[in-house]
Amino acid sequence: MVLVQQNGGKDGESDKTLVDFRGKPVDRSRTGGWLAAGLILGTELSERICVMGISMNLVTYLVGILHLSSAQSANIVTNFMGTLNLLGLLGGFLADAKLGRYLTVAIFASITALGVTLLTLATSISSMRPPPCSNSRRQQCIEASGRQLAMLYIALYTIALGGGGIKSNVSGFGSDQFDISNPKEEKAMIYFFNRFYFSISLGSLFAVTVLVYIQDHVGRGWGYGISAGTMIIAVAILLCGTPLYRFRKPQGSPLTVLWRVIFLAWKKRTLPYPSHPSLLNEYYNTEVPHTERLSCLDKAAIMDDHAIASENRDNPWKVSTVTQVEEVKMVLKLIPIWSTCILFWTVYSQMNTFTIEQATFMNRNVGSFVIPSGSFSFFLFITILLFTSLNERVVVRIARIITHNVQGITSLQRVGIGLVFSIIGMIAAALVEKKRRENATHHMINIRAFWLVPQFFLLGAGEAFAYVGQLEFFIREAPERMKSMSTGLFLSTLSMGYFVSSLLVSLVDKATKGTWLRSNLNNGKLENFYWMLAVLGVINFLVFLAFAMSHHYKVHNYDGPAARDEELKNGKEMSIKQGENKLDEAKEEP
Repeated sequence: MVLVQQNGGKDGESDKTLVDFRGKPVDRSRTGGWLAAGLILGTELSERICVMGISMNLVTYLVGILHLSSAQSANIVTNFMGTLNLLGLLGGFLADAKLGRYLTVAIFASITALGVTLLTLATSISSMRPPPCSNSRRQQCIEASGRQLAMLYIALYTIALGGGGIKSNVSGFGSDQFDISNPKEEKAMIYFFNRFYFSISLGSLFAVTVLVYIQDHVGRGWGYGISAGTMIIAVAILLCGTPLYRFRKPQGSPLTVLWRVIFLAWKKRTLPYPSHPSLLNEYYNTEVPHTERLSCLDKAAIMDDHAIASENRDNPWKVSTVTQVEEVKMVLKLIPIWSTCILFWTVYSQMNTFTIEQATFMNRNVGSFVIPSGSFSFFLFITILLFTSLNERVVVRIARIITHNVQGITSLQRVGIGLVFSIIGMIAAALVEKKRRENATHHMINIRAFWLVPQFFLLGAGEAFAYVGQLEFFIREAPERMKSMSTGLFLSTLSMGYFVSSLLVSLVDKATKGTWLRSNLNNGKLENFYWMLAVLGVINFLVFLAFAMSHHYKVHNYDGPAARDEELKNGKEMSIKQGENKLDEAKEEP
């Protein structure tokens, strides 16, 4: 059995959690595979078109049309993106606990379509915008009122709610279409995460070229209206593909299991450890191999006097099983890596905010055509597409020859490479900004915006490694019943990265009394902010290395009791005898 396919044989007939749309055991010749996964990825493709079409150009709307300050505008964008990814935890929880991944994706995709429709109205109605500036001096500009911002916020956070539900489930639902106990499907599964990110990067590329151009030259309402229509079509396609999918039944709230194991381990903290792990509850029926790490949690599975009583043996609030304890250990083992992934997204968020603002102060002309500042993200996403393709076709194949590992390079190695690229990207950004500002202030020359390409290239390469590596790590290393929640945990690194960016911007703005981050970047010192992020990135990378080197990957080929026949032969009699003695002692007590 493969762990992520619980109790599934080669063809998965015994996996009762995997069914077709009628609730019957799946026919693998008629369901799943790349066709089903492709239809599912269409929903994420549309979500990315919507979100990237908004986030990559929203700062220019806030500064140029609503007349907000650069720092406030940057924080609105990063708070929106942070909330969207944080709500992935809610979407993952609902899918694992009650709704299932398919129904969750369908519902939240509909919510996203509603949110983009509201945003279309908020940016189209003239009364929702302040009057244009009376002259070129910002002092004569009137900022948007609270009433005008209210509808914008409602629209943005409706989109955030829907996007979070989609992002936390669509990759897990897509991976459900492959059975990694089948060699052919296992090979396809290896490429799934790369192709998943390749496809959504195509959506991002469309958003920052076509949609951004329409927003700037035709109208925001038209640009966002196209996004809303795309999302509606994606929901229709998702529903039409229903007979082709493999569905995994929700198995209850993973948070309940998590808190219950921790509660019982604390409650039984004074009890001595058993003489052998086989004395723990359901040790010989565990679906997950027992590990020695975080052994303090094993106390939740100790058969104390209350748990031995027949009426309490199956009460999960009296005693946990070894399977439940090991699943909680898996989740907790993700936290150190989770913490060191946050800063990558703090760095990456600058591509949505200050880098776009940099472009507005640079020469963006190509002949008589002026490139929209938001469209320079094209270089970010074309780099992601390039490196995603190279990873699959070159890097992985060469790495397989060297490492003799079917994965080629591990998920944590991908993340580490991404972190290095992000550090170099911030160094490049600082150098370019210093050159740009010096030319603008001393020589009155706006250098060409193509100087921004190196930082887009480096952060794009970093994201191609880091995103795929993190997504693969959090899905493959988590317990099966917590797969959507673990995807939500991954998305929370993006969320925290954006929130940390907002926090750093606010702290730096206050500490420097507004001298670093000004609305007119020519009068600020944005390069110092970039240098600070580069230094923080180096420190974070060193901490990541320490955590990554101590991490033990989950066992993906585990046959449960069959893998411990020898241990069962030698230890089961001891377990039964000691359990009976303990029960006799309990009966003799008055």
